[in-house]
Amino acid sequence: MFPKLVLISLSFLTVVSAQQVGTQQAENHPRLSWQKCTKSGGCATQSQGSVVLDANWRWVHNVGGYTNCYTGNTWDTTLCPNGKTCAANCALDGADYGGTYGISSSGNALTLKFVTQSAQKNIGSRVYLMASDSQYQMFKLLNQEFTFDVDVSNLPCGLNGAVYFSEMEADGGMSKYPTNKAGAKYGTGYCDSQCPRDIKFIAGESNSAGWVPSPNDINAGTGNYGACCNEMDIWEANSIAAAYTPHPCTQTGLVRCTGTACGGSSNRYGSICDPDGCDFNSYRMGDTSYYGKGLKIDTSRKITVVTQFLTSTGTATGQLSEIRRIYVQDGRVIQNSKVNVPGMSAYDSITTAFCNAQKTAFGDRNSFNEKGGMANMSKAAANGMVLVLSIWDDHTANMLWLDSSYPVNGDPSKPGIKRGTCPTTSGVPSDVENSVPNSSVTYSNIKFGDIGSTYTGTAFARAEPNATVAPRFAQCGGEDYTGPTACATGTTCQFLSTDYSQCL
Repeated sequence: MFPKLVLISLSFLTVVSAQQVGTQQAENHPRLSWQKCTKSGGCATQSQGSVVLDANWRWVHNVGGYTNCYTGNTWDTTLCPNGKTCAANCALDGADYGGTYGISSSGNALTLKFVTQSAQKNIGSRVYLMASDSQYQMFKLLNQEFTFDVDVSNLPCGLNGAVYFSEMEADGGMSKYPTNKAGAKYGTGYCDSQCPRDIKFIAGESNSAGWVPSPNDINAGTGNYGACCNEMDIWEANSIAAAYTPHPCTQTGLVRCTGTACGGSSNRYGSICDPDGCDFNSYRMGDTSYYGKGLKIDTSRKITVVTQFLTSTGTATGQLSEIRRIYVQDGRVIQNSKVNVPGMSAYDSITTAFCNAQKTAFGDRNSFNEKGGMANMSKAAANGMVLVLSIWDDHTANMLWLDSSYPVNGDPSKPGIKRGTCPTTSGVPSDVENSVPNSSVTYSNIKFGDIGSTYTGTAFARAEPNATVAPRFAQCGGEDYTGPTACATGTTCQFLSTDYSQCL
Protein backbone atom coordinates (compact mmCIF):
# COMPACT_ATOMS: atom_id res chain seq x y z
CA MET A 1 0.00 0.00 0.00
CA PHE A 2 0.97 3.64 -0.06
CA PRO A 3 1.70 5.57 3.16
CA LYS A 4 -0.33 3.59 5.67
CA LEU A 5 1.97 4.69 8.46
CA VAL A 6 -0.30 7.67 8.88
CA LEU A 7 -3.16 5.45 10.01
CA ILE A 8 -2.77 6.76 13.51
CA SER A 9 -0.42 9.66 12.83
CA LEU A 10 -1.68 12.92 14.23
CA SER A 11 -5.32 11.93 14.30
CA PHE A 12 -5.09 10.74 17.88
CA LEU A 13 -2.09 12.24 19.60
CA THR A 14 -3.46 12.09 23.12
CA VAL A 15 -3.17 8.33 23.53
CA VAL A 16 -0.08 6.23 22.93
CA SER A 17 1.55 2.94 23.77
CA ALA A 18 3.74 1.73 26.58
CA GLN A 19 5.22 -1.51 27.85
CA GLN A 20 4.10 -1.87 31.49
CA VAL A 21 0.46 -2.73 32.26
CA GLY A 22 -1.90 -0.29 33.93
CA THR A 23 -4.90 -1.08 36.16
CA GLN A 24 -7.23 1.86 35.53
CA GLN A 25 -9.28 0.13 32.78
CA ALA A 26 -9.89 -3.62 32.51
CA GLU A 27 -8.81 -5.12 29.18
CA ASN A 28 -11.59 -7.26 27.71
CA HIS A 29 -11.05 -8.31 24.11
CA PRO A 30 -14.20 -8.24 21.92
CA ARG A 31 -15.01 -11.77 20.76
CA LEU A 32 -14.84 -12.51 17.04
CA SER A 33 -15.40 -16.03 15.75
CA TRP A 34 -13.91 -17.21 12.46
CA GLN A 35 -13.52 -20.51 10.60
CA LYS A 36 -10.75 -22.89 9.58
CA CYS A 37 -11.56 -24.85 6.43
CA THR A 38 -10.32 -27.98 4.68
CA LYS A 39 -11.42 -29.59 1.43
CA SER A 40 -12.10 -32.87 3.21
CA GLY A 41 -13.72 -31.69 6.43
CA GLY A 42 -15.41 -28.40 5.61
CA CYS A 43 -15.23 -25.36 7.89
CA ALA A 44 -14.93 -25.44 11.69
CA THR A 45 -15.79 -22.38 13.78
CA GLN A 46 -13.01 -20.99 15.98
CA SER A 47 -15.16 -19.59 18.76
CA GLN A 48 -12.21 -18.56 20.96
CA GLY A 49 -11.23 -15.78 18.56
CA SER A 50 -11.13 -12.14 19.63
CA VAL A 51 -9.57 -8.84 18.62
CA VAL A 52 -7.21 -6.51 20.46
CA LEU A 53 -6.70 -2.78 19.96
CA ASP A 54 -3.28 -1.63 18.81
CA ALA A 55 -1.16 -0.22 21.61
CA ASN A 56 -0.71 3.17 19.92
CA TRP A 57 -4.32 4.12 20.63
CA ARG A 58 -4.15 3.46 24.38
CA TRP A 59 -3.70 5.73 27.36
CA VAL A 60 -0.16 5.63 28.78
CA HIS A 61 0.57 6.98 32.22
CA ASN A 62 3.08 6.60 35.01
CA VAL A 63 3.07 3.24 36.78
CA GLY A 64 0.59 3.33 39.65
CA GLY A 65 -0.63 6.84 38.85
CA TYR A 66 -2.43 9.06 36.38
CA THR A 67 0.32 11.27 34.98
CA ASN A 68 0.48 11.12 31.18
CA CYS A 69 3.80 9.91 29.81
CA TYR A 70 2.95 11.63 26.54
CA THR A 71 0.71 14.64 26.10
CA GLY A 72 -0.21 16.43 22.90
CA ASN A 73 3.02 16.10 20.96
CA THR A 74 5.57 15.81 23.75
CA TRP A 75 7.04 13.07 25.90
CA ASP A 76 7.43 13.74 29.62
CA THR A 77 11.21 14.01 29.83
CA THR A 78 11.22 13.12 33.53
CA LEU A 79 9.40 9.85 33.00
CA CYS A 80 10.97 9.24 29.60
CA PRO A 81 14.58 10.47 29.50
CA ASN A 82 15.45 7.44 27.33
CA GLY A 83 13.76 4.41 25.79
CA LYS A 84 14.38 1.78 28.47
CA THR A 85 13.61 4.07 31.40
CA CYS A 86 10.39 5.15 29.73
CA ALA A 87 9.36 1.51 29.28
CA ALA A 88 9.92 0.92 32.99
CA ASN A 89 8.13 4.08 34.14
CA CYS A 90 5.08 4.02 31.90
CA ALA A 91 2.03 1.75 31.92
CA LEU A 92 -0.20 0.85 29.01
CA ASP A 93 -3.84 0.60 30.07
CA GLY A 94 -6.92 -1.30 28.97
CA ALA A 95 -9.41 -0.01 26.41
CA ASP A 96 -13.09 0.89 26.40
CA TYR A 97 -13.62 -0.61 22.94
CA GLY A 98 -17.13 0.57 22.26
CA GLY A 99 -17.33 3.83 24.17
CA THR A 100 -13.96 5.34 23.31
CA TYR A 101 -12.97 3.66 20.05
CA GLY A 102 -16.21 2.74 18.29
CA ILE A 103 -15.28 -0.95 18.00
CA SER A 104 -18.04 -3.55 18.34
CA SER A 105 -18.40 -7.24 17.52
CA SER A 106 -21.25 -9.72 17.27
CA GLY A 107 -20.63 -13.36 16.45
CA ASN A 108 -18.43 -13.36 13.34
CA ALA A 109 -18.88 -9.65 12.55
CA LEU A 110 -16.68 -6.71 13.55
CA THR A 111 -17.66 -3.06 13.00
CA LEU A 112 -15.14 -0.22 13.16
CA LYS A 113 -16.46 3.34 13.33
CA PHE A 114 -14.41 6.18 11.88
CA VAL A 115 -14.91 8.95 14.47
CA THR A 116 -16.01 8.37 18.05
CA GLN A 117 -16.67 11.29 20.38
CA SER A 118 -16.66 10.43 24.08
CA ALA A 119 -14.49 12.10 26.71
CA GLN A 120 -12.11 12.82 23.86
CA LYS A 121 -12.24 12.44 20.09
CA ASN A 122 -10.94 9.22 18.56
CA ILE A 123 -10.11 8.85 14.85
CA GLY A 124 -9.98 5.39 13.30
CA SER A 125 -8.67 2.20 14.81
CA ARG A 126 -6.48 -0.83 14.17
CA VAL A 127 -7.07 -4.25 15.73
CA TYR A 128 -5.47 -7.70 15.52
CA LEU A 129 -7.05 -11.15 15.56
CA MET A 130 -6.13 -13.12 18.68
CA ALA A 131 -5.59 -16.87 19.15
CA SER A 132 -5.73 -16.53 22.94
CA ASP A 133 -5.74 -13.75 25.50
CA SER A 134 -1.98 -13.26 25.08
CA GLN A 135 -1.15 -14.48 21.56
CA TYR A 136 -1.96 -13.18 18.10
CA GLN A 137 -3.44 -15.65 15.65
CA MET A 138 -0.69 -16.57 13.17
CA PHE A 139 -1.53 -17.33 9.53
CA LYS A 140 0.78 -19.32 7.26
CA LEU A 141 -0.49 -18.33 3.83
CA LEU A 142 1.25 -20.62 1.33
CA ASN A 143 -1.12 -22.84 -0.66
CA GLN A 144 -4.03 -21.45 1.34
CA GLU A 145 -6.84 -18.98 0.78
CA PHE A 146 -8.22 -16.23 3.00
CA THR A 147 -11.84 -15.14 2.70
CA PHE A 148 -13.98 -12.53 4.43
CA ASP A 149 -17.16 -10.54 3.88
CA VAL A 150 -17.01 -6.76 3.91
CA ASP A 151 -19.47 -3.87 3.74
CA VAL A 152 -17.78 -0.73 2.39
CA SER A 153 -20.99 1.07 1.44
CA ASN A 154 -20.38 3.62 4.21
CA LEU A 155 -16.77 4.41 3.22
CA PRO A 156 -16.57 7.46 0.90
CA CYS A 157 -13.56 9.10 -0.80
CA GLY A 158 -10.56 9.55 1.45
CA LEU A 159 -11.24 6.62 3.80
CA ASN A 160 -9.72 3.15 3.83
CA GLY A 161 -11.07 -0.01 5.38
CA ALA A 162 -7.89 -2.11 5.32
CA VAL A 163 -7.38 -5.83 5.92
CA TYR A 164 -3.80 -7.03 5.77
CA PHE A 165 -1.13 -9.31 7.20
CA SER A 166 2.01 -8.04 8.98
CA GLU A 167 4.97 -10.17 10.00
CA MET A 168 4.71 -9.39 13.71
CA GLU A 169 5.73 -11.53 16.68
CA ALA A 170 2.97 -13.86 17.93
CA ASP A 171 3.31 -12.50 21.49
CA GLY A 172 3.83 -8.89 20.42
CA GLY A 173 7.55 -9.14 21.21
CA MET A 174 7.05 -9.91 24.91
CA SER A 175 9.46 -12.85 25.06
CA LYS A 176 12.05 -11.31 22.73
CA TYR A 177 12.22 -7.94 24.48
CA PRO A 178 12.30 -8.20 28.31
CA THR A 179 11.19 -4.59 28.81
CA ASN A 180 7.89 -5.37 27.06
CA LYS A 181 5.55 -6.48 29.84
CA ALA A 182 2.32 -5.80 27.93
CA GLY A 183 2.70 -8.03 24.88
CA ALA A 184 -0.02 -9.04 22.45
CA LYS A 185 -2.71 -8.72 25.12
CA TYR A 186 -2.30 -4.94 24.83
CA GLY A 187 -1.62 -4.79 21.09
CA THR A 188 2.15 -4.24 21.05
CA GLY A 189 4.69 -5.13 18.37
CA TYR A 190 3.25 -3.48 15.26
CA CYS A 191 5.33 -3.11 12.09
CA ASP A 192 4.70 -2.80 8.36
CA SER A 193 6.41 -2.12 5.04
CA GLN A 194 6.29 1.67 5.46
CA CYS A 195 8.64 1.39 8.49
CA PRO A 196 6.31 3.72 10.45
CA ARG A 197 7.94 6.12 12.90
CA ASP A 198 4.73 6.97 14.69
CA ILE A 199 4.96 3.81 16.80
CA LYS A 200 5.51 4.98 20.37
CA PHE A 201 7.32 1.82 21.55
CA ILE A 202 9.43 -0.42 19.30
CA ALA A 203 11.30 -3.55 20.37
CA GLY A 204 10.45 -2.94 24.01
CA GLU A 205 11.78 0.62 24.18
CA SER A 206 10.09 3.99 23.83
CA ASN A 207 10.49 5.91 20.60
CA SER A 208 11.03 9.11 22.59
CA ALA A 209 14.61 9.82 21.49
CA GLY A 210 14.54 11.96 18.36
CA TRP A 211 10.75 11.89 18.17
CA VAL A 212 9.82 13.97 15.11
CA PRO A 213 6.12 13.61 14.20
CA SER A 214 5.11 15.94 11.39
CA PRO A 215 1.67 16.82 9.98
CA ASN A 216 3.10 16.61 6.47
CA ASP A 217 5.09 13.37 6.65
CA ILE A 218 5.43 11.13 9.68
CA ASN A 219 8.70 9.86 8.19
CA ALA A 220 10.12 13.39 7.94
CA GLY A 221 13.21 14.24 9.94
CA THR A 222 15.95 11.96 11.22
CA GLY A 223 16.94 10.36 14.49
CA ASN A 224 13.70 8.64 15.47
CA TYR A 225 13.01 4.93 15.00
CA GLY A 226 10.71 3.04 12.67
CA ALA A 227 9.28 -0.49 12.67
CA CYS A 228 9.81 -2.40 9.40
CA CYS A 229 8.43 -5.78 8.35
CA ASN A 230 6.87 -7.68 5.45
CA GLU A 231 3.26 -6.78 4.70
CA MET A 232 0.57 -8.38 2.56
CA ASP A 233 -2.32 -6.02 1.89
CA ILE A 234 -5.35 -8.22 1.29
CA TRP A 235 -7.80 -5.36 1.00
CA GLU A 236 -7.42 -1.59 0.92
CA ALA A 237 -10.74 -0.19 -0.11
CA ASN A 238 -13.64 2.17 0.14
CA SER A 239 -16.82 2.26 -1.91
CA ILE A 240 -14.97 3.77 -4.90
CA ALA A 241 -11.77 1.76 -5.32
CA ALA A 242 -9.98 -1.33 -4.00
CA ALA A 243 -6.47 -2.79 -4.23
CA TYR A 244 -4.54 -5.79 -2.99
CA THR A 245 -0.76 -5.51 -2.73
CA PRO A 246 2.26 -7.52 -1.52
CA HIS A 247 5.09 -5.47 0.06
CA PRO A 248 8.28 -7.55 0.50
CA CYS A 249 11.27 -6.72 2.69
CA THR A 250 14.85 -7.95 2.51
CA GLN A 251 14.75 -9.18 6.13
CA THR A 252 12.15 -11.17 8.04
CA GLY A 253 10.36 -10.17 11.22
CA LEU A 254 10.33 -6.78 12.92
CA VAL A 255 13.44 -4.71 12.16
CA ARG A 256 13.95 -1.38 13.93
CA CYS A 257 15.29 1.30 11.59
CA THR A 258 16.54 4.78 12.26
CA GLY A 259 16.83 8.02 10.31
CA THR A 260 16.79 7.85 6.53
CA ALA A 261 17.09 4.04 6.71
CA CYS A 262 13.35 4.15 7.46
CA GLY A 263 12.63 5.60 4.03
CA GLY A 264 10.24 8.55 4.00
CA SER A 265 9.76 11.47 1.64
CA SER A 266 13.47 12.28 1.41
CA ASN A 267 14.59 8.67 0.92
CA ARG A 268 11.48 6.73 -0.08
CA TYR A 269 13.28 3.60 -1.27
CA GLY A 270 16.01 3.64 1.36
CA SER A 271 14.50 1.16 3.82
CA ILE A 272 14.66 -2.63 3.77
CA CYS A 273 11.02 -2.78 2.59
CA ASP A 274 9.14 -1.98 -0.61
CA PRO A 275 6.89 1.01 0.16
CA ASP A 276 5.01 0.89 -3.15
CA GLY A 277 4.34 -2.81 -3.45
CA CYS A 278 2.86 -4.44 -6.53
CA ASP A 279 -0.80 -3.43 -6.47
CA PHE A 280 -3.79 -4.74 -8.37
CA ASN A 281 -6.42 -2.00 -8.45
CA SER A 282 -9.02 -2.82 -11.13
CA TYR A 283 -9.62 0.83 -12.01
CA ARG A 284 -5.90 1.57 -12.25
CA MET A 285 -5.42 -1.57 -14.34
CA GLY A 286 -7.89 -0.35 -16.95
CA ASP A 287 -11.32 -1.71 -16.02
CA THR A 288 -13.29 1.34 -14.89
CA SER A 289 -16.66 -0.45 -14.82
CA TYR A 290 -15.70 -3.31 -12.52
CA TYR A 291 -15.75 -2.00 -8.92
CA GLY A 292 -18.08 0.59 -7.37
CA LYS A 293 -21.69 1.25 -6.48
CA GLY A 294 -23.94 -0.36 -9.09
CA LEU A 295 -21.01 -1.93 -10.96
CA LYS A 296 -20.01 -5.58 -11.44
CA ILE A 297 -18.66 -5.67 -7.88
CA ASP A 298 -21.42 -3.60 -6.31
CA THR A 299 -20.06 -1.75 -3.29
CA SER A 300 -23.51 -0.70 -2.14
CA ARG A 301 -23.91 -4.25 -0.76
CA LYS A 302 -21.88 -6.84 1.12
CA ILE A 303 -19.01 -8.44 -0.82
CA THR A 304 -17.18 -11.72 -0.23
CA VAL A 305 -13.46 -11.32 -0.93
CA VAL A 306 -11.31 -14.41 -1.63
CA THR A 307 -7.50 -14.26 -1.88
CA GLN A 308 -5.57 -17.37 -2.92
CA PHE A 309 -1.82 -17.80 -2.28
CA LEU A 310 -0.67 -20.24 -4.95
CA THR A 311 2.76 -21.86 -4.94
CA SER A 312 5.07 -23.24 -7.59
CA THR A 313 4.49 -26.80 -6.38
CA GLY A 314 0.87 -26.60 -5.30
CA THR A 315 1.98 -27.35 -1.72
CA ALA A 316 2.73 -25.36 1.42
CA THR A 317 6.47 -26.00 0.91
CA GLY A 318 6.62 -24.40 -2.53
CA GLN A 319 7.45 -20.78 -3.28
CA LEU A 320 4.69 -18.22 -3.65
CA SER A 321 4.14 -17.78 -7.38
CA GLU A 322 0.72 -16.16 -7.74
CA ILE A 323 -1.76 -14.21 -5.61
CA ARG A 324 -5.24 -14.54 -7.06
CA ARG A 325 -8.40 -12.57 -6.26
CA ILE A 326 -11.96 -13.89 -6.53
CA TYR A 327 -15.20 -12.21 -5.43
CA VAL A 328 -18.57 -13.69 -4.50
CA GLN A 329 -21.71 -11.56 -4.50
CA ASP A 330 -25.37 -12.57 -4.62
CA GLY A 331 -24.28 -16.21 -4.73
CA ARG A 332 -22.19 -15.75 -7.87
CA VAL A 333 -18.43 -16.26 -8.10
CA ILE A 334 -16.87 -13.37 -10.01
CA GLN A 335 -13.34 -13.71 -11.30
CA ASN A 336 -10.97 -10.77 -10.97
CA SER A 337 -10.95 -8.10 -13.68
CA LYS A 338 -8.42 -8.33 -16.49
CA VAL A 339 -5.71 -5.79 -17.21
CA ASN A 340 -6.50 -3.38 -20.04
CA VAL A 341 -3.34 -1.27 -20.22
CA PRO A 342 -1.26 -0.58 -23.34
CA GLY A 343 1.85 -2.74 -23.37
CA MET A 344 0.49 -5.26 -20.85
CA SER A 345 -1.08 -8.66 -21.34
CA ALA A 346 -4.56 -9.35 -19.94
CA TYR A 347 -3.28 -10.38 -16.49
CA ASP A 348 -5.87 -11.02 -13.78
CA SER A 349 -3.67 -11.87 -10.79
CA ILE A 350 -0.40 -10.82 -9.15
CA THR A 351 2.66 -12.65 -10.44
CA THR A 352 6.26 -11.64 -11.05
CA ALA A 353 5.42 -11.19 -14.74
CA PHE A 354 2.48 -8.94 -13.89
CA CYS A 355 4.57 -6.82 -11.52
CA ASN A 356 7.40 -6.37 -14.01
CA ALA A 357 5.00 -5.46 -16.79
CA GLN A 358 3.08 -3.03 -14.58
CA LYS A 359 6.18 -1.17 -13.41
CA THR A 360 7.36 -0.81 -17.01
CA ALA A 361 3.97 0.29 -18.36
CA PHE A 362 3.50 2.88 -15.60
CA GLY A 363 7.10 4.10 -15.59
CA ASP A 364 7.39 3.26 -11.89
CA ARG A 365 10.52 2.18 -10.05
CA ASN A 366 10.51 -1.59 -9.56
CA SER A 367 11.16 -1.54 -5.83
CA PHE A 368 9.13 -4.75 -5.62
CA ASN A 369 11.94 -6.69 -7.30
CA GLU A 370 14.63 -4.67 -5.53
CA LYS A 371 13.30 -5.88 -2.16
CA GLY A 372 13.06 -9.53 -3.20
CA GLY A 373 9.65 -9.68 -4.85
CA MET A 374 7.61 -12.87 -4.56
CA ALA A 375 10.54 -14.82 -3.09
CA ASN A 376 10.79 -12.63 0.02
CA MET A 377 7.02 -12.33 0.30
CA SER A 378 6.98 -16.13 0.25
CA LYS A 379 9.35 -16.32 3.24
CA ALA A 380 7.07 -14.13 5.33
CA ALA A 381 4.00 -16.09 4.24
CA ALA A 382 5.71 -19.32 5.34
CA ASN A 383 6.86 -17.88 8.69
CA GLY A 384 3.37 -16.77 9.69
CA MET A 385 1.75 -13.33 9.80
CA VAL A 386 -0.73 -11.46 11.99
CA LEU A 387 -4.14 -10.38 10.67
CA VAL A 388 -4.83 -6.64 10.91
CA LEU A 389 -8.24 -4.99 10.47
CA SER A 390 -8.52 -1.22 10.42
CA ILE A 391 -10.19 2.00 9.32
CA TRP A 392 -8.16 5.13 8.67
CA ASP A 393 -7.70 8.44 6.85
CA ASP A 394 -4.47 9.62 5.25
CA HIS A 395 -2.48 12.60 6.54
CA THR A 396 0.23 12.19 3.91
CA ALA A 397 -1.53 11.75 0.55
CA ASN A 398 -5.26 12.12 1.33
CA MET A 399 -5.82 8.54 0.07
CA LEU A 400 -5.49 9.79 -3.51
CA TRP A 401 -3.11 6.88 -4.28
CA LEU A 402 -6.11 4.56 -3.77
CA ASP A 403 -9.18 6.32 -5.16
CA SER A 404 -8.18 9.37 -7.27
CA SER A 405 -5.41 10.59 -9.61
CA TYR A 406 -1.95 10.31 -8.08
CA PRO A 407 0.42 12.03 -8.11
CA VAL A 408 -1.85 15.05 -8.42
CA ASN A 409 0.52 16.78 -10.82
CA GLY A 410 0.66 13.72 -13.06
CA ASP A 411 -0.98 13.48 -16.47
CA PRO A 412 -4.35 11.70 -15.94
CA SER A 413 -4.10 10.29 -19.46
CA LYS A 414 -0.89 8.47 -18.55
CA PRO A 415 -1.39 4.78 -17.59
CA GLY A 416 -1.32 4.21 -13.86
CA ILE A 417 -2.15 7.75 -12.74
CA LYS A 418 -5.92 7.34 -12.34
CA ARG A 419 -6.87 4.94 -9.55
CA GLY A 420 -10.51 5.90 -9.00
CA THR A 421 -13.14 8.57 -9.57
CA CYS A 422 -12.58 10.68 -6.46
CA PRO A 423 -11.54 14.30 -7.14
CA THR A 424 -7.95 15.27 -6.32
CA THR A 425 -9.33 17.74 -3.78
CA SER A 426 -10.90 14.91 -1.75
CA GLY A 427 -9.58 13.02 1.25
CA VAL A 428 -8.26 15.93 3.33
CA PRO A 429 -8.37 14.47 6.87
CA SER A 430 -9.93 17.53 8.49
CA ASP A 431 -12.64 17.49 5.82
CA VAL A 432 -13.56 13.81 6.08
CA GLU A 433 -13.36 13.81 9.87
CA ASN A 434 -15.85 16.67 10.03
CA SER A 435 -18.11 15.82 7.09
CA VAL A 436 -18.43 12.01 7.35
CA PRO A 437 -17.60 11.15 10.99
CA ASN A 438 -20.24 8.40 11.07
CA SER A 439 -18.51 6.37 8.37
CA SER A 440 -17.79 2.76 9.27
CA VAL A 441 -16.75 -0.61 7.90
CA THR A 442 -17.98 -4.08 8.86
CA TYR A 443 -15.86 -7.20 8.42
CA SER A 444 -17.45 -10.62 8.91
CA ASN A 445 -17.38 -14.33 8.12
CA ILE A 446 -13.59 -14.70 8.12
CA LYS A 447 -12.43 -18.07 6.75
CA PHE A 448 -8.99 -19.55 6.15
CA GLY A 449 -7.96 -22.88 4.70
CA ASP A 450 -7.33 -25.06 1.67
CA ILE A 451 -7.64 -23.61 -1.81
CA GLY A 452 -11.28 -23.84 -2.84
CA SER A 453 -12.58 -24.62 0.66
CA THR A 454 -13.74 -21.23 1.93
CA TYR A 455 -16.35 -20.15 -0.63
CA THR A 456 -19.09 -21.47 -2.89
CA GLY A 457 -21.36 -20.00 -5.54
CA THR A 458 -22.38 -20.09 -9.16
CA ALA A 459 -19.51 -18.88 -11.32
CA PHE A 460 -19.10 -16.36 -14.06
CA ALA A 461 -17.14 -18.89 -16.15
CA ARG A 462 -13.88 -17.60 -17.57
CA ALA A 463 -13.86 -20.08 -20.46
CA GLU A 464 -14.15 -18.45 -23.88
CA PRO A 465 -17.35 -19.04 -25.89
CA ASN A 466 -17.42 -22.48 -27.51
CA ALA A 467 -14.31 -23.54 -25.58
CA THR A 468 -13.88 -27.26 -24.95
CA VAL A 469 -11.40 -26.83 -22.09
CA ALA A 470 -11.87 -24.55 -19.07
CA PRO A 471 -8.78 -22.63 -17.92
CA ARG A 472 -7.37 -22.79 -14.42
CA PHE A 473 -9.80 -21.43 -11.77
CA ALA A 474 -12.75 -21.40 -14.18
CA GLN A 475 -16.02 -23.20 -13.48
CA CYS A 476 -16.11 -26.74 -14.84
CA GLY A 477 -19.32 -28.18 -13.39
CA GLY A 478 -22.43 -27.67 -11.30
CA GLU A 479 -26.21 -27.67 -11.59
CA ASP A 480 -27.43 -25.95 -14.79
CA TYR A 481 -23.83 -25.44 -15.94
CA THR A 482 -23.38 -25.89 -19.72
CA GLY A 483 -19.73 -24.92 -20.26
CA PRO A 484 -16.66 -27.13 -20.70
CA THR A 485 -16.09 -29.80 -18.08
CA ALA A 486 -12.50 -30.63 -19.07
CA CYS A 487 -9.78 -28.59 -17.38
CA ALA A 488 -6.52 -27.12 -18.65
CA THR A 489 -3.39 -29.24 -18.32
CA GLY A 490 -2.14 -29.38 -14.77
CA THR A 491 -5.56 -28.83 -13.18
CA THR A 492 -8.52 -31.06 -12.38
CA CYS A 493 -12.22 -30.31 -12.02
CA GLN A 494 -12.79 -30.27 -8.25
CA PHE A 495 -16.25 -30.39 -6.67
CA LEU A 496 -16.90 -27.48 -4.29
CA SER A 497 -20.69 -27.64 -4.06
CA THR A 498 -23.65 -28.94 -6.04
CA ASP A 499 -23.71 -25.55 -7.79
CA TYR A 500 -20.04 -25.12 -8.49
CA SER A 501 -16.94 -27.08 -9.46
CA GLN A 502 -13.67 -25.34 -10.29
CA CYS A 503 -10.48 -26.16 -12.20
CA LEU A 504 -7.79 -26.32 -9.50
